[in-house]
Amino acid sequence: MGSQDLMHGSIFVLLKRYVEKEYDYSAWMKLLEKVGIERTAYQMHEMYPTDELFALVHQASEDMGISAYDLMEQYGEFIVPDLLLMYKKYFKPEWRTYEMLLYTEEAMHGAVKKEDSRTSPPKLLVTKQGNSRLIIDYHSKRRMCGVAVGIVRGIAKYYNESDKVQVTRLTDPYAERVQILVDFQK
Repeated sequence: MGSQDLMHGSIFVLLKRYVEKEYDYSAWMKLLEKVGIERTAYQMHEMYPTDELFALVHQASEDMGISAYDLMEQYGEFIVPDLLLMYKKYFKPEWRTYEMLLYTEEAMHGAVKKEDSRTSPPKLLVTKQGNSRLIIDYHSKRRMCGVAVGIVRGIAKYYNESDKVQVTRLTDPYAERVQILVDFQK
């Protein structure tokens, strides 16, 4: 097993929930069958091969008739309420979209690593450009920036700020380093 990249079970559990919400319970079971995954369940606090996640995402995107990137973005948006519930103690109640994004790396990813040292969330470098613009540098060998873009949109939606927050991906979505521009209208 050694060098195989592993991902936290929560990502799989939430993917299952997303697929079941978009379709139904049997869609998830069919997905597992199509990609040849024997297990019937993922556990929240276990670690699983990242390859399994990619196999599931690519098969689901094919089944849904959308790109893997679009699926990951929709999934990212979908998981925000669960993530915010799981990590609520790491952020301040007065924060809104701007603060959540500004402090995600230290507050949220720090929390994820603190709760489970086996995890390796992407590196985010968030840079302020004035009071109404953030640039997020997303770094991950897994190349899953669609999830990050979806999470940004999901956070804005969670705080009822979707109409005030514009998210623009500035670089290739499948690169290891992706820049995401977030503009806030007052």
